[in-house]
Amino acid sequence: MTSPSDSDARLATPVADGQTLHKGFTLRSAWALAFADVSPIVALYAIFTLGLVAAGPAFWWAFPIVLAGQLLVACVFGELASRWPYEGSVYQWARHVSGTGSGWFAAWAYMWGLTIALSTLAYGAAGFLLEALGVSEPGKWVTVLTALVILVLGSLANIVGRRTLKILVTASLVCEVLASVGLGTVLLLFYRVNPFSVLFEGAGGAQGGLWTAGPMLAAAAYVGWSFVGFEAAGSIAEEVDEPERNVPKALIFSLLAVGVVVMYSGAALILAIPDLSAAVSGEVADPVGGTLIAHFGSAIARPMLVMFVIGFLASFLAVQAAVSRVIWASARDRALPGARLLGRLAGAERLPVNAIILTGAGAAVFVLLSGSALYAVLVNFTTIGFYIAFGLPVWGAAIAHLRGKWRPGAFTLGRLSAPVTYLAALWLAFQTVNICWPRDTGQSWYIEWSMVITLAVVGVAGIALYSFWSKRIMPAIGESTR
Repeated sequence: MTSPSDSDARLATPVADGQTLHKGFTLRSAWALAFADVSPIVALYAIFTLGLVAAGPAFWWAFPIVLAGQLLVACVFGELASRWPYEGSVYQWARHVSGTGSGWFAAWAYMWGLTIALSTLAYGAAGFLLEALGVSEPGKWVTVLTALVILVLGSLANIVGRRTLKILVTASLVCEVLASVGLGTVLLLFYRVNPFSVLFEGAGGAQGGLWTAGPMLAAAAYVGWSFVGFEAAGSIAEEVDEPERNVPKALIFSLLAVGVVVMYSGAALILAIPDLSAAVSGEVADPVGGTLIAHFGSAIARPMLVMFVIGFLASFLAVQAAVSRVIWASARDRALPGARLLGRLAGAERLPVNAIILTGAGAAVFVLLSGSALYAVLVNFTTIGFYIAFGLPVWGAAIAHLRGKWRPGAFTLGRLSAPVTYLAALWLAFQTVNICWPRDTGQSWYIEWSMVITLAVVGVAGIALYSFWSKRIMPAIGESTR
């Protein structure tokens, strides 16, 4: 749909010191990058056990609930990306719709959250890779060194060029879809041992009405981690052909595609679990692996591990591409210390090499902390970091609508724009509180309060740095809604 304000999307691309990006992504490759960032394998298997133990097989319903909320967010992001098709996704959207401070803190939360996420993806991939290679009980430092090697190789893949990144992401995407959908279909057709009615049974059924207020809210908090990353298409906006039209499509359809795959595979797995009560009680440490081995034998173990490695590596590449662009876009506006270095492009393809190296180095520090109590606390910040970074531009867009100052770009929801934005803003506020809530999990108090602790520490550090640095930040290019 074309609006009278399409010209807004053609505002001059922000330029600092002649550092301009080259186009290298089509709609299809931008969609693939966003799809890989979310990653069906990572989205499902990273939280499957947590959700099952928290709320029983009915935790599956958290997937469509969270997906619906995130699709509202994706639609708002689509409008923001169309209005301001600049590199840096949440940073640019929040900055233009709400002001420099909002954009800076969106970038701050995003950079912390995704850099920590890089370390968890590398560490997870290392564990699966070593097991696939036959290293049954690797020591901590073997896993750490393997994760560091993955960090280096992944960073090199992002530095080499867009073509290499696109090839790797597309290949992994094909493997993920075939593995997830194919395996789910086989399980549903030949190995279903539980009736479909179990999808309506919860571990907290005896709690009556309290089930939806306790276990299901916890499941929604866990699943909140599953459907983030689609904003990666907006992080590379200036590298995409016709970004004001193609980026919104990539944002929305990548999330929708991953959501369908995850819900299909998740239902298939739940219905195929041989001993569901044992899995729900936590007696089975890995219900996914246990289910597949029970039906297919130990021969499935290695292919399954390889599938996990592919999923985690694809997500790593896409996450690093996204966060490095946010860092580069912030540095281009002189919003970060070391801006001249971080805002520099290099190589024939004009890539933010220094920003990529910084993300790899930061993730390496977190990998070295793995296994410590501090790392366990930091890892929990990844989810809330996403939601804070998502919330700032969406809340800003909601305020712009309320003030009557919103003007659409080439992509617009029309009359649905305002109500969808309000619903997305309410959803993100609810989910942010839900994720931060310190639930009684039986773990140490600092783990249960880790979301609140890290949010407070990162927030205070951000306020201090912004107060010191804010006068150096360049003003936003183009018309805003403020």
